Amino acid sequence: MRTQVAIIGAGPAGLLLSHLLAQGGVESVVLETRSEEYVAARIRAGILEHSSVELLEAAGLGARIRAEGDEHRGIYLQWPGERHHLDFVDLTGRSVWVYGQTEVQKDLIAARRAGGQEIHYEVSDVALHDVELSPHVTFTGKDGATRRLDAMVIAGCDGSFGPSRSAVPSPTVHEKVYPYSWFGILADVAPSTDELIYAWHPDGFALHSMRSASVSRLYLQVPNGTDPRSWSDDRIWDELSKRLGHGQNGWKLTPGPITDKSVLPMRSYVQTPMRHGNLYLAGDAAHIVPPTGAKGLNLAIADVALLSRALIATIKDNDPRYADAYSGDAQRRVWRCTHFSWWMTTMLHTSGDPFDAELQLSQLRWVAGSRAGATGLAENYAGLPIGY
Repeated sequence: MRTQVAIIGAGPAGLLLSHLLAQGGVESVVLETRSEEYVAARIRAGILEHSSVELLEAAGLGARIRAEGDEHRGIYLQWPGERHHLDFVDLTGRSVWVYGQTEVQKDLIAARRAGGQEIHYEVSDVALHDVELSPHVTFTGKDGATRRLDAMVIAGCDGSFGPSRSAVPSPTVHEKVYPYSWFGILADVAPSTDELIYAWHPDGFALHSMRSASVSRLYLQVPNGTDPRSWSDDRIWDELSKRLGHGQNGWKLTPGPITDKSVLPMRSYVQTPMRHGNLYLAGDAAHIVPPTGAKGLNLAIADVALLSRALIATIKDNDPRYADAYSGDAQRRVWRCTHFSWWMTTMLHTSGDPFDAELQLSQLRWVAGSRAGATGLAENYAGLPIGY
């Protein structure tokens, strides 16, 4: 098998890259270890930045976002006795959209199917070879046959557990593991809020998010190692009601049937460089952020926007400038988003230290009460321009 770009991973990063490359006249083949159904059903991010929506629309992938997504002007910041709305549009002229990763994935699958994209699902034994001189990938297909895929370039869009990350020799790795996790639930109940509520509480952080007009997504800060099966539905709703301020100024949290429970450990991870020879990393293969800042999927989209431009220029025009600059350009945004995600996380999650708690409350009051503070949060949350 031979192609111009071998893409490892058929999640949003890999499929968006194949879509943008095809629009630029570059061929690709996508390899994925999971089934199409599994990848499409993964529950991940739910917030799209302003820049992400602009890029998806420009790529012809924005119709369902506009028709079925929910545009939000901002978020609520809350602590006991107080809730403040930050209006991103008023502060920066940029909004965000509630549109789940599962929906983005559906749009990408439909677009790539319409474009005749070659995707191999349920492959195994994926290995990258000779990425500096003669890049190729070997794998075992779903039918059990061993295959080799030769390419000019390999794009590692296979997340934190795929083989691409480890194919970069002697990378510099920065990692921070947080001492708490998120206990997330999906519930078949209409959201109790029009926009997301980020709540600081002495007993731990809570977040009220949503997936649609009839499905709510909510999170609780819990200790690492928490078993979701140890929490009854009643206990979950009681804790959410307390931390989110049920009854505060007449606001009520409406419970409903819980359809999914999961625990997400919190960590920050950045690996550099994001290029080695003819191998390029994008998305979670190169970096992970805690979900507090809603940056994971958006960072992957920004990476792919830069990478697609670089590969099209290299392959079609024999112009290596963007490819040579890719890792550095992408890392500027990665570190900005890593800092913002760390800042939101440490401002809102309790540590049990009374000194830390007073600092957090002071910071929350400043953000909510200062236009400069609110604008800084809004600018980062709604998203800096791609290429920042």
